[in-house]
Amino acid sequence: MPWTPRQRAMLQEMGVRIWAPEADSPAETQSATPDALPGSRQTPVGETPPGPENWPVEIAKTLIATPTDLQIGERPGRIATMDWPELREAVAACSACELCRSRTNTVFGCGNPRAQWMIIGEAPGEQEDLRGEPFVGKSGQLLDSMLRAIGLTRDEDSPARQVYIANTLKCRPPANRNPDPAELARCEPFLIRQIELVQPCIILAMGRYAVQALLRSSEPVGRLRGRVHSYQGLPLVVTYHPAYLLRNPQEKARAWADLCLALDVAERSRGL
Repeated sequence: MPWTPRQRAMLQEMGVRIWAPEADSPAETQSATPDALPGSRQTPVGETPPGPENWPVEIAKTLIATPTDLQIGERPGRIATMDWPELREAVAACSACELCRSRTNTVFGCGNPRAQWMIIGEAPGEQEDLRGEPFVGKSGQLLDSMLRAIGLTRDEDSPARQVYIANTLKCRPPANRNPDPAELARCEPFLIRQIELVQPCIILAMGRYAVQALLRSSEPVGRLRGRVHSYQGLPLVVTYHPAYLLRNPQEKARAWADLCLALDVAERSRGL
């Protein structure tokens, strides 16, 4: 997708190189199934997945590898001043990591931009990449049902209480592979700014990579759920990703308990 002059100027101001595909470069083939959970790939026996406890070293090696990458370090301060239109344009034009080569669409977010609830997922899957919206397909249908059960909706025109939904990554990793630590680091300023603009009274983190990235923890979701955490002074509740619940329906009771906990925290924070 060609960038507008404003997007190009913004990228150059941010010190980000503008990548243009070669005319004869073949498109990357993606064979993932719809709604596949980015963290669902099984780690081969004997292989230890890179946990968040190792992220600082891995990310540092990536970010200081070249002068271009050093320039990317200026991005957080610039992104922190953006309003919603500027932020959306910056995400759409972003080429800070290799995911820009394989994406169909960036997945910015959806819902009420001043909602009291903010739901944060992991990375876009195949359907999200095609439509440019988080949580679609079967996992999105399950999420919508879960929200309706406690009187919430992503529909901005609905009289029900509304949510804002975003992902830790704005681009789909090829074949729904696990997010790379450097990709998460470079995309994080966008999410931080979204949280600052929404100013939610409760954050609901769904799935391993969203939870571990926000809490800087290597603990699995099962050990982190059931209690209230804090992110930048905001209460945060952990729960399973809807795609995980589709594969493990026996865990839906625990997910319901997590929703009830988040609802209680949100209502108490509003003084209800």
